[in-house]
Amino acid sequence: MNKREIGKEYEQAAASYLEDNGFRILERNFRCRQGEVDLVGIHQDCLVFVEVKYRKNDRAGSPEEAVNYRKQIRICKTSDYYRLIHPWHGSRQVRYDVVAICADDIRWHQNAFDYVWDGFSGRGYFA
Repeated sequence: MNKREIGKEYEQAAASYLEDNGFRILERNFRCRQGEVDLVGIHQDCLVFVEVKYRKNDRAGSPEEAVNYRKQIRICKTSDYYRLIHPWHGSRQVRYDVVAICADDIRWHQNAFDYVWDGFSGRGYFA
């Protein structure tokens, strides 16, 4: 099995876990020029953008550590675009979650990070 297939398998496991816990998935693997978000959905009336990270073990670091500042910026830029093209979600509060899978352990970190904008690059939201 290649990395893409493994990623897809664990994204499905994360999606099932979230749905079992009251999460309604709207989109999977939303992509645009700004980046990609693994899952977009509704949970507790929030519009939630979810990054799924898998590690076979934590020898090279935890899955959560892979969602670094740079990745957070890309997720936030992607969420800006998503909300632009789906304006009916405009009144919902936005949340950024991480689902970390290490071996068979699934950890759902709700509100894992705050909105991040790279205002120092000199580029706008859609650069």
